[in-house]
Amino acid sequence: MGPLGRSGVVLLTYVLAALELTCLFMQFSIMPYLSRRLGLDSVAFGYQQTVFGVLQLLGGPVFGRFADQHGARAAFTLSFLASSALYLLLAAACIPALPGVALLFASRLPGALMHTLPAAQMVIADLSTPEERPAALGRLGLCFGVGLIFGSLLGGTLSSSFGPALPQGHCQDHSEPEQLWRQGLCPEQWARRARGIQPLSGGLTATPRATGKPKASVFDLKAITRLLLQPGVLPVFLVKVICGLPIGLFMVMFSIISMDFFQLDAAQAGYLMSFFGVLQMVIQGLVIGRLSSHFSEGALLRASVLVFSVVGLAMALMANVFHFCLLMPGLVFSLCALNVVTDSMLTKAVSTSDTGTMLGLCASVQPLTRTLGPTLGGLLYRSFGVPVFGHVQFAVNFIVLLVLWKQPVPRKMDRAQ
Repeated sequence: MGPLGRSGVVLLTYVLAALELTCLFMQFSIMPYLSRRLGLDSVAFGYQQTVFGVLQLLGGPVFGRFADQHGARAAFTLSFLASSALYLLLAAACIPALPGVALLFASRLPGALMHTLPAAQMVIADLSTPEERPAALGRLGLCFGVGLIFGSLLGGTLSSSFGPALPQGHCQDHSEPEQLWRQGLCPEQWARRARGIQPLSGGLTATPRATGKPKASVFDLKAITRLLLQPGVLPVFLVKVICGLPIGLFMVMFSIISMDFFQLDAAQAGYLMSFFGVLQMVIQGLVIGRLSSHFSEGALLRASVLVFSVVGLAMALMANVFHFCLLMPGLVFSLCALNVVTDSMLTKAVSTSDTGTMLGLCASVQPLTRTLGPTLGGLLYRSFGVPVFGHVQFAVNFIVLLVLWKQPVPRKMDRAQ
C-alpha cells in the first residue's frame, strides 16, 4: 500500500473529506449574506440554489463514471480543482470593481464536479471488507459533523470580522493537501483503479482484470442506468430516494421555518445546527457502526424507516423549538442509518469497477431534493404550514415500511458475501 499503508490512506481520506466539508459549510454559511450584499432578493437566491442543485444532480453520475475509469486519485484531484474554482469565483464576486452577480452565478458551475464525499466513499468501499463497510462508511459521518460545526462557525466569524471574501480565499487554499495525494501518498497501482484492481479482505492487489470490452465513455448514460437495472439495486435505491424526500423538503425550508415558526435569530439557528452536527457525529460515527455488527442491514433499514414514521407523526404535533430538539436524535438516527445502510448495500450489489458510478448516483439524491425542494417545499409550507411536513413524512415512510415488511431485502444484499 505504499508509504502510508492501508490505515494511513484511510485516515488521509477522512482528513481530506473533513477539510472539504468544512470549506463547503463555510461557503453555505455566508452565501445568504453575500447574496444580500450584491442586491439579490430571496427569489434570485433561490434560483442560484436551484442551479447548484441541478448541476450536482447531473454531475454526480458522470463524476462516478470518471472515478471508475481513472481512479480515486484523479477523482479527488478533479473535485478539489472544481472546489478551488468555485471559491475563487466567489472571492472575485466580493470585489466591487467586478460584476459580482454574474460571478456569483458563474461560481455555481464548478459545483457539477464537487463530489469529494463520493470519492471518499469509493476509497473506503475499496479498502474495507463487506463486513467492515457499514462501520467504515459510518465514520465518514464524523467528517460531516466536523465540517458542519467548524465550517459554520468559521464562516460566520471570518465573514463578520473580515468580510465574505476572506472565507472564500481561505477555502481556495484548501487544495494543498490534495497535492500530497497526487505526489504519491496514494500508491499508483491503487490510484489507477480502472486498470482492474481487485479489493481483498486485507487490502488491494494490483492484478489487472482483463475484461476484453472497450472502455465506455464517462458520459455513457446506458452504462449509468444499467446499474439501476441490476438485480436488487433499484428497490434499495428507490427506498433511499422516497424515504429521504420528505425530510429533505423540511430541511430545505428549515431556514424559513426557524425564523417564522420557531422564532429564532441567526445565532440561535446556528446553535441548533451545531447541535444537529454533534448528534450526527456521535450517531453516524459511533452508533451505526456498532449496530451494524449486531444486526443485519435489512433490519437496520427497516428500523430507520420505522423511526422516520414515528418522528414524522411527532413533527406534525410539535409546537416549538424545544419539541423539535427532542425529536432530533430520532431524526438524525434515521437519516444516518438510511444513508449508510443503503450506500453499503448498493456498493455490494455492483461490481468493483462500478462502485464509483453507484456512489455517484447515490450522491445525486440530495441534489435532487435541493432542486425540487424550494418549489415543492415552499408550496406545501405556504398552503398547509409546518405540520404538513410531518404528515407527509409519516405517510410516505409508513407505506415504505409496509412494503419492506412484505417484501424483505434479498438475502444476498442483506448479508455480506
